[in-house]
Amino acid sequence: MACGGLSIIIFASSTKLLVMTKRQRNYRVYLPIAFALVLISGIILGYLLQGTARHNKAVSFLTGSRPVYNKVDEVIRYVENNYVDSVNQTHLETDAIRGMMNDLDPHSEYITAAEFNALNDPLRGSFQGIGISFSIDRDTIMVVNTIPGGPSQKVGLMAGDRIVKVNDTTFCGPKVHLTNEMAMHKLKGKKGTKVHVTIYRRGVPKLLHFTITRAVIPIKSLDIAYMVNKQLGYIKLNKFSATTYEEFDKAVRKLKKEGMKKLILDLRDNPGGYLEAAIRVADEFLPKGKIIVFTKGLHQPKRIAYSTSSGQLKHTDVAVLINEGTASAAEIVTGALQDNDIGVVIGRRSFGKGLVQEQIRFPDGSALRLTVARYYTPTGRCIQKPYKKDDFKAYYAEAYRRYLDGEMQHPDSIKFNKKLRFVTPDGKVVYGGGGIMPDIFVPLAVDTLHSFYNILANKGLIYQFAFNYTDNHRKQLERFKTFKSFNKGFRMSDKEYRDLVAYAKSKGITQSQRKVNLSENKIKILFKAYVARNILGEKGFFPIYHKIDPIFLKAVQVMDSRHVND
Repeated sequence: MACGGLSIIIFASSTKLLVMTKRQRNYRVYLPIAFALVLISGIILGYLLQGTARHNKAVSFLTGSRPVYNKVDEVIRYVENNYVDSVNQTHLETDAIRGMMNDLDPHSEYITAAEFNALNDPLRGSFQGIGISFSIDRDTIMVVNTIPGGPSQKVGLMAGDRIVKVNDTTFCGPKVHLTNEMAMHKLKGKKGTKVHVTIYRRGVPKLLHFTITRAVIPIKSLDIAYMVNKQLGYIKLNKFSATTYEEFDKAVRKLKKEGMKKLILDLRDNPGGYLEAAIRVADEFLPKGKIIVFTKGLHQPKRIAYSTSSGQLKHTDVAVLINEGTASAAEIVTGALQDNDIGVVIGRRSFGKGLVQEQIRFPDGSALRLTVARYYTPTGRCIQKPYKKDDFKAYYAEAYRRYLDGEMQHPDSIKFNKKLRFVTPDGKVVYGGGGIMPDIFVPLAVDTLHSFYNILANKGLIYQFAFNYTDNHRKQLERFKTFKSFNKGFRMSDKEYRDLVAYAKSKGITQSQRKVNLSENKIKILFKAYVARNILGEKGFFPIYHKIDPIFLKAVQVMDSRHVND
């Protein structure tokens, strides 16, 4: 088929030449010659495309270059043509490429066409779909929230709705074996396309039918920005995407108008993202001419990113919050500030990803993310933690190893490589080779006093109870239109707390009455935060949860004691 396709192209070109010369000579004289040329060309191209060995010999003969031999292609072709059973060429290629990646590093990866959008949409800052956040509840898709201004909200979908059919396919019940991936596959799609959903709504006797036109839906990388007190602002970033800087810039301007003089920048559990986004955010805090980050690799020249004079936070004191989930681009921002003696870093040691990936896209929709360089903080340290090529699982489970080794509770148990010791301009000692160590360490609380709280929170029972409560009390909760009204007017009653204790008992969790009583206040706060999230989103959750967040509380204490630079 490839030979035939090329013949058609040549024939079209020959026909064009014949039309151009028709005015000068009789075209019939040249028709036999043209057809002969087409035939000869087809034979030659067919010969060149037959078999790897003959192709390589022909190329070598025509160009004088050495033959190109690809063993991987040869093996796949041999298996496909000779294996005892039928094989899937795409699966063979995928396994072969992933095998190569496993011999490189933990962050080089092959992405299939089916996986591409799910992995790249969060970094692009948008996806195409119907605009809901959902949860799988008892084998049914339940709408947690509709995105404001999105297509689902416009047609009338509401939080609490159950999607029982998508188009004409039943999409609920134990026989469906529903997963998040299945739901997203059905509900996502190109903008402008339509999807029909059938809805069960509590209190409505009949099923409801909606036709939703898919659209571009933004994915926010900024969870919340609010004023903690009259001078102290708070911003939480969950990733570094194509839209992060614009979101951050807008939030900073808003908080500065509200009187912000100091800032808590929360990068906990931020896995990173685009290098350029991290550079632009870090630039906001630095005076002109400071190194933000530099990268280099075997095939990549050294590239240095310097700060500009445009930063609007150069005179704003900052506390950066990090933990074992802070990685990559989030570590670039943290390292840039710490190495330039800007602000204070609070929390626990970061993940330790100092490798830079570039992504290339293949014609079939798949892609390859390949590590092409290492990045270095301004003092010259690479914070990439060690890894073994044959044990990437241990690499990603290293945070759990920190817990077992006692690092999460006691910073003295951390062993630094003295050869990777660096010093900042102000004389602060920092280390490379395994994440960023905060200036102020806040241990992971092993709270035996509130053990009942820990068990319920870790098992997700407070979250599930709050989810069910919200679903059963939507009418009563509708009166809370703002965080201020909710925070003032809502509390978990003693009866509701007893109901939660009974719910936990039904799940096999029992504690002494003393431990149940000791945990009551913390459980009520987290329950309230979850209910607020269900009806108001992240702007409802964080200001309430922060009342029992030890790293946040430490940051507030530290920042309130620091002098404001006017």
